[in-house]
Amino acid sequence: MLQKQLTPLLLSAILSIFLVPSAAMAGIGDTFPSERKLIKDPVTGVKIAFLTSQPIGDSKIYPTHPQWTADGKWLVFRSNRVSGEAMAVNEQDGTLVQVSEGGYFGMLVNSQKSNKLYLMRDPNFAASKQPRYGRSDNNKQIIEVNIGALLADVTTNKIKPADQYQRVVGVVPGSMGAGGDMALDAAEDIIYFRIGREEAARHLPDNTKLEANFGPRNMGAGPTGIASMDLTTGKIEMVVALPFQLGHIQTNPWVSRELVFCWETGGKSPQRMWTMKVGGEVKPLYPEAEYEWITHEAVITRDEVAFAIMGHREVGTNDDWGPSASRLKPTGLGIVNLRTNEMRIAGQTRSGSGLWHVHGSPDGRWAVGDDFERSLYLIDRTTDEMMLLSAGHKKSAKDHTHPTFSRDGTKIQIQSAMLSDDDRTLNIAVIYLPASLLNKDYSQVKRLD
Repeated sequence: MLQKQLTPLLLSAILSIFLVPSAAMAGIGDTFPSERKLIKDPVTGVKIAFLTSQPIGDSKIYPTHPQWTADGKWLVFRSNRVSGEAMAVNEQDGTLVQVSEGGYFGMLVNSQKSNKLYLMRDPNFAASKQPRYGRSDNNKQIIEVNIGALLADVTTNKIKPADQYQRVVGVVPGSMGAGGDMALDAAEDIIYFRIGREEAARHLPDNTKLEANFGPRNMGAGPTGIASMDLTTGKIEMVVALPFQLGHIQTNPWVSRELVFCWETGGKSPQRMWTMKVGGEVKPLYPEAEYEWITHEAVITRDEVAFAIMGHREVGTNDDWGPSASRLKPTGLGIVNLRTNEMRIAGQTRSGSGLWHVHGSPDGRWAVGDDFERSLYLIDRTTDEMMLLSAGHKKSAKDHTHPTFSRDGTKIQIQSAMLSDDDRTLNIAVIYLPASLLNKDYSQVKRLD
């Protein structure tokens, strides 16, 4: 009688092994069929390579951070192909590879001197259940992935166990309240990460005035701060405690120990952009006025940070955000010099929201920005010419395009819903600047600066 009762249960268990979804059994180094599609922009005709094209849910690394691996061959991105894991795609042939195992949360950080990837993990949760910002009271691991060795083994189909590619750099105690916002120093010997309020409060000077929430989203209150971890020893050191809510930690890829970060309110800040040298003074970067809505700063060259001065609100608006972001005052893509503090508006849209997410080429030749319509505008910084580079990316898309230039300044990575039937799901794409622009003759251009 017992045997007859167990047989169906046993059969069910056996079937469940064979019917389990492939994503649940996926491991580091697993590959997926290429989805690469090469198209022309329906409005401007520029060449776009969609490196993913299925409605699975992709998103790029935030534009403050490197997108390509150090060898320039692969793009690392987020995806729901394997829940909770990072993916990489080969730009030329579209090969898709799972490049983490065990999950992560927060920022994916590509090294630029070696093919390494850094991520933060809460080991208390399964890969598919990693909290978006991590549980503040849990210990966190900072993981180094030898993505170069992994991708080399993928090409020869000789994948090793995950621990042959992943290394625990160190553990951040739960008491520090670490978030997933991380950035790699230019020397690539330490990595910075955000800490929580309780830890930051322990390091603030006495009588520091804490900032309150600002704006209708009830964000911005301090304190928060930044700590660092040595990538060889795992040693943690305090970098800075701040009286406001920290957001978007980024490093200068050319200058070691130089940081740029923001006061995050979910909208306009009293003073959005800040910079510091580790061990030095925290300074406002481009002190802003009450009527300016500054956002989405990105280090673009050794000495420059690009940012958006928004113009998306009606003239005369004065609400919980204040009187900011109308075209009563100058708007556009601003670029500020970290050494001289001089700022210049590189370009301005004639109407609409203005530019929203901005970036630039490391050689200082180009700047780029997207708007609320998901269109992309390219600015020639030699001639000040601004042109519509790419459109048709669907305003209904789940997120903005978030343009990021490649290190050689010839292409821009975006995320787009152009190919999505649901008009929302994002895919990873690369826009190639036309040869007519790259080979432009500037011999007759007279510069006044």
